Amino acid sequence: MKNILICLLAMTTLAPAFAAAKPQAQPFGKTTDGTPVEIYTLTNPKGTRLRAMTYGAIVVSLETPDRNGQSADIVLGYNTLAEYLKDTPYFGAIVGRYGNRIAHGKFSLAGKSYTLATNNSPGGMPCSLHGGLKGFDKVVWRGEPLAKPGAQGVKFTYVSKDGEEGYPGNLTLSVTYWLGEDNDWRIDYLATTDKATPVNVTQHSYFNLKGEGNGDILGHTLTFKASRITPVNAGLIPTGELRSVQGTPFDFSTPHTIGERVNATDEQMKFGGGYDHNWVLDSQNGSLALAATVHEPTTGRVMQVLTTEPGLQFYCGNFLDGKLIGKSGKPYQFRNGFCLETQHYPDSPNQPKFPSTILQPGQTLKSTTVYRFSVK
Repeated sequence: MKNILICLLAMTTLAPAFAAAKPQAQPFGKTTDGTPVEIYTLTNPKGTRLRAMTYGAIVVSLETPDRNGQSADIVLGYNTLAEYLKDTPYFGAIVGRYGNRIAHGKFSLAGKSYTLATNNSPGGMPCSLHGGLKGFDKVVWRGEPLAKPGAQGVKFTYVSKDGEEGYPGNLTLSVTYWLGEDNDWRIDYLATTDKATPVNVTQHSYFNLKGEGNGDILGHTLTFKASRITPVNAGLIPTGELRSVQGTPFDFSTPHTIGERVNATDEQMKFGGGYDHNWVLDSQNGSLALAATVHEPTTGRVMQVLTTEPGLQFYCGNFLDGKLIGKSGKPYQFRNGFCLETQHYPDSPNQPKFPSTILQPGQTLKSTTVYRFSVK
């Protein structure tokens, strides 16, 4: 009997703690042209639940427990597809082919000039933002449910045709979301092309660790592993400089709340209407490394961001104005959510000193970002 108990104990020890099953696709409505949209729900034993749909590869909800074990949805968004189709500032979406801004919607590659739609004009200076008029956030991806020991996943795949939104090359992109038993939300990006093309894809969730609809995010404490930013002009286009954050409101090398210096008298703050800038991460070797830590003291929720990317865009909801009604029925007011978008630097196709975003035929773009959740 003793030997049987020992064997059973050994089998329990060796078995995976979480034998994940593939998530099931559920209908989530249709686009205006009648294309069906599906939604997948990823769960883990710690009470975390992530729901993502095939339209825009959008994360519709992300529920995590607080220090008392009470769960709340910590990302901004809507309850229905129709609301996303009507008006959204990229809530929860994958943005691309080029996330962030390209100055004047123009770039040159291999001696040829390309013109993109200019769908944004901060400071009266036009630019192409997040892939143009119909970027990756506004297309229907193909979803594939996945499972492996300790994690559930969904793989979203999209083929962006040559010339789509003005970009060269047929780009095949997959974005895989994994939710693990360790409370990691892992995002794996994989892309190939048949022509040289700029690629800068990122995840655009708006977070509020108090829970979406629960007020502003000014009391969240941030720490960044970044000692420089790429300062911008009035059009929010990088000047090409890599500027030290020391002695400025952009220094998060030690913990500071978002609200502590967001209204500081600073030209960069004036240009962005607050924080809306790219930080140059200290880890630049392409390995997965810690980029940022966020702590919300009233709930105890902690979010760490790890990435292989060289940059991190921190945006604190400066353009939310109460016109959009969220999932809890409450309006999303000024600074009710923040984004931490892992990325290459803005306008890199026009900035030869920045790390290149050009993907060549025969190459494979691989990138990983992890949002890790805990409490303290």
